[in-house]
Amino acid sequence: MSRPYQVLARKWRPQRFDDVVGQIGVTQTLRNAIQRGRIAQSFIFSGARGVGKTTTARILARALNCEHGPTADPCGTCDACVEIAEGRDIDVIELDAATHTGVDNVREVIIEGLGIAPARDRYKIFIIDEVHMLSNSSFNALLKSVEEPPPHVVFMMATTELHKIPETIRSRSQEFELRTIGARSVADQLARIAEAEQIQADPDALLLLARSGEGSMRDALSAFDQVIAFAGERITSADVASVLGLIGRDVLMDMAEIVADGRASDVFEAVGRLVESGQDLKLVVRELTGLVRDLMIVSIDPTRLEDPELATDAERLQALAARFSREDLLRAFDVLARAEQDVRYAAQPRYHLEMALLRWIHLGHLMPIAEVLEALGSGRPLPGGGVARPAAPPRPATPTASATSAGSALRRLTEASASRTVAPPPAVAAAPAPTPAPARAVAAAPPSPPPSVAAPSVVAPPAPAVPAAAPVVPLGPGDEITQLVEALRKSNRTFFGTALARATFVIEGPKLVLTVGGNFEQTRCEGRRSWIEETAQQVLGRKLLLEIRVVAQATEGQVDPVETDKARLKEQALKSEAVQAMLDVFAAEIRDAEEIQ
Repeated sequence: MSRPYQVLARKWRPQRFDDVVGQIGVTQTLRNAIQRGRIAQSFIFSGARGVGKTTTARILARALNCEHGPTADPCGTCDACVEIAEGRDIDVIELDAATHTGVDNVREVIIEGLGIAPARDRYKIFIIDEVHMLSNSSFNALLKSVEEPPPHVVFMMATTELHKIPETIRSRSQEFELRTIGARSVADQLARIAEAEQIQADPDALLLLARSGEGSMRDALSAFDQVIAFAGERITSADVASVLGLIGRDVLMDMAEIVADGRASDVFEAVGRLVESGQDLKLVVRELTGLVRDLMIVSIDPTRLEDPELATDAERLQALAARFSREDLLRAFDVLARAEQDVRYAAQPRYHLEMALLRWIHLGHLMPIAEVLEALGSGRPLPGGGVARPAAPPRPATPTASATSAGSALRRLTEASASRTVAPPPAVAAAPAPTPAPARAVAAAPPSPPPSVAAPSVVAPPAPAVPAAAPVVPLGPGDEITQLVEALRKSNRTFFGTALARATFVIEGPKLVLTVGGNFEQTRCEGRRSWIEETAQQVLGRKLLLEIRVVAQATEGQVDPVETDKARLKEQALKSEAVQAMLDVFAAEIRDAEEIQ
């Protein structure tokens, strides 16, 4: 009777530390520990599926129990090595924790047998696979045994979910985390197996198989078995794509070229071919995302083209990377990442993939904000045919809420819209409100721009007069109130812009009366009372007590001058050619306008 067929994943399971692929850090550490006699009583091997956790545990068990050992290179021919490899050594007990989860199973299989010496081997070894499946009671029962087992007992535990193992167990064991295996390393191993099995396989086909395993050697070997059953002794990348439903890199790059060329009409045809060939569109989007990542790597560091995973497509990758800016690739990655979620749960995934590719094409029409602002300042044409007018001369610096880059950009846009000089709007007369005693006051708001500076291109009707909270008397630059306002502004620009920009200061004998526009400003000023009083004493040379007042709200029928001014500014901004050019480039709307001088 012929021996039954053995799948490649079992037939080519590593038998020595040197045979383990992609885990040199783990295998070298274990080899050194055995050679130096530093063997722990408990080991935990963690990592993704198919990377060699249980295999490494078995090789370690053979190294400890080999007749010529303990040795880092077990012979593989003695009874202990052969029986451990075949899983029938009575002194090496493999326990499936997913099946034996209860404390009774742990007590019966492990704890009760700890005191019994090995029947033949040097060590009695317990290999617990998927150990994270044990119950809390089972873990608690193992604590003492794992910490202080008999000298002839060694525990080896394997898990894909290390975080589920209690810290009390982990602290008593040596942890080894096995990494996912690189696609090139997997492909090289597949090539060696194909040669030994007398299978002719194209390098592209092997690399496609390696990528399908996603870092798992076992998954790649299982897929290799399946493709051999389909194609026989000659395997091509087309065979791999047909059997596994994968998509070749050439197809992905063809789609990227469609995007780079801006051929929107070809998008529907390309997606249609994918649907007709039965491709998983979710996988297509995922592979496209990976291609965008590869293009970004090449764009940032062209020397990475020599990496094994990129070398096979080096020429096309380099040519494609030169056709996309880094900003385009970053935005494309975001578009495709969202599309993967949409495709996964959509009733019509084809539509979402088509729209994602069209969005990617549209991204090529966008300009970085820095280039747009530079064009607005220099008068160069903007995308879409608009021409940026030269920026007006800068206005004198005045108190602002915050000196941020966003404020600088808005200032450049508003100044660029001033294309002709018109008379400034007429001043609004403020009727003084009666006060108990004459006093001097000055508004903390900035002064009007000098006549030489270009005024806004739209003249708004004068706002209706609103009674002021206190008499406002224009004062010269040498006045002490003006000096106080300037000192407060320089000391804390952010606080000044948010709480004091529209406030008024009045000196009434030994008091400094601060009148603000609302409860918010009053609360903020109360919190900075001591700072305002100290600043006033430094500037004026005498101690003044701060009194904070809130201006009376406008009565019904009166118009808030601030809101009127905002409406005028918004109307002015909407008529600006520079602002309209920005709205053509970016999908946005103007909700509010504020003058930044």
